Amino acid sequence: MEKRLIIAVLLSIGVLYAYSFIFPTQKPLPKGAAPKQAAVTSVSAAPGEAAVAIAPAPAAQPEAVQPQTAATARDITVDTDLYSAVFSSQGAALKKLVLKKYKETLGPQGKDIVLINEMAPERFALLSDSREFGIAPGTVFNASADSLKLSDGNKGTLEFSAVTPQGVLFKKIYSFSGDAYRIGLTEQVQNSGAAKVDGVLHLLQKERISEHKGEGRYEVYGPSVLSDDKVNIDKLDNIQKTPAQYNKSVIWSAFADKYFVNVVMAEKGSIANVQMTRPAADVLVRDISSPALSVPPGQVASVDYSIYYGPKDLDILKMQGNRLEEVIDYGWFGPIAKPLIYSLKYLYKYTGNYGLAIIIITFILKLLFFPLTHKSYKSMKDMQKLQPKMTELKEKFKNDRDGMNKAVMELYKTHKVNPMGGCLPMIVQIPVFFGLYRALMYSIELRHAPFYLWITDLSAKDPYYVTPIVMGVTMFIQQKMTPTNMDPVQAKMMLALPVVFTFMFLSFPSGLVIYWLVNNVLTIAQQMYINKTVHD
Repeated sequence: MEKRLIIAVLLSIGVLYAYSFIFPTQKPLPKGAAPKQAAVTSVSAAPGEAAVAIAPAPAAQPEAVQPQTAATARDITVDTDLYSAVFSSQGAALKKLVLKKYKETLGPQGKDIVLINEMAPERFALLSDSREFGIAPGTVFNASADSLKLSDGNKGTLEFSAVTPQGVLFKKIYSFSGDAYRIGLTEQVQNSGAAKVDGVLHLLQKERISEHKGEGRYEVYGPSVLSDDKVNIDKLDNIQKTPAQYNKSVIWSAFADKYFVNVVMAEKGSIANVQMTRPAADVLVRDISSPALSVPPGQVASVDYSIYYGPKDLDILKMQGNRLEEVIDYGWFGPIAKPLIYSLKYLYKYTGNYGLAIIIITFILKLLFFPLTHKSYKSMKDMQKLQPKMTELKEKFKNDRDGMNKAVMELYKTHKVNPMGGCLPMIVQIPVFFGLYRALMYSIELRHAPFYLWITDLSAKDPYYVTPIVMGVTMFIQQKMTPTNMDPVQAKMMLALPVVFTFMFLSFPSGLVIYWLVNNVLTIAQQMYINKTVHD
């Protein structure tokens, strides 16, 4: 959809101006989790490599621990103000997560957004795996609680522990806050044997891939990784053909749709490698590997992560640190789109309506660019005055192209007309337009945000197509009022653009249509003012 809009805008600008004016007519130490009763020592790594915190095992721990017998898996519910999560003791993994502040559909019957809902243990999220330490994804852990309920800023932890066949005590410790989407995760390896144990911890994020028609929040759908100081976005079809891998300064690994995202963030270099594969058509596996761990007898090593399951709200993402706000892909227009989003949210505080905020931003942008557009239309008006003389020169030098070009330039010089004067000011505004387009198109703030009357969701299309049709009418009026020196055939072609734009905008979010409609109305008013002040 965005490509169609870009092509349509560029074509319209190109036809309007090019024909008339050119021719006559974008490793430090991971945090250790040492037992409280013991002093922490650390194993240093070479410069640029990650190191893992090492601590003595608790004194009460026996010299050797026996592998635990299989237990029955059970569910542990964690309930906060923002989400409800269900963890399973099988894999110490996440099997369900429901957001409380967002609905799938509008109205009292709308169901909460479900980001994870799996029944098969092999499909759970945040599974741990390590062949060297004897940790299998299906391991049944002991859990420290049956449930956890947190509100406001209250904090709590949920600890899972299991003893592996290698005699390693492995713990997964989740930490929660009642008023935050962020979840802390510590993976801890305690070596109770007589020999050093070396290995790598793997955190497996499994995403269920469903077929979507590219509508609603699934217009954006797939993984991304912040690695080597840039965000890398991979297409699901490409991963199915060739696995993707990132191992340079990995900051986070994410999977997102248009409005919601789940992320595993590194804490002090805890992610050494991310490999993405699609072992089946309906699943994506993100294998997130820790740096290599070397745990001497009687010592404990740990790595930390931060987990985020929540909305792609620019303010909330920025609060998480780790450059998480970059998970929203604004393309080349990010430096313009982000300030516009902040402006939109600022205006909403006073208007209480994002539709009104969009209209105010449109007014402000129109005022900022008034000098440029005024100059542009004035230049087109001046060019229109020269059309009879241009026709004479064309007839006079019809067999002498060089002579005609020289005469045309003399004509421009004599009448002090810049042939590009109508084009360049408009081109300057294109980045701002597309920045606003991206801001409105991917802003979760507009999701289910009402305007007035029949427009109850600014992120959805107008259900009765009223605003796109009115927008098309205003675009037609605007073109009829715009000075042009095109020949009749070209002029008729340009009059077809409002029809093309109208059909294209029928499926656009109503927030975008409102912006374009208001911008057209303001342009018409501006053109009327120019027509009165610039006389023939």
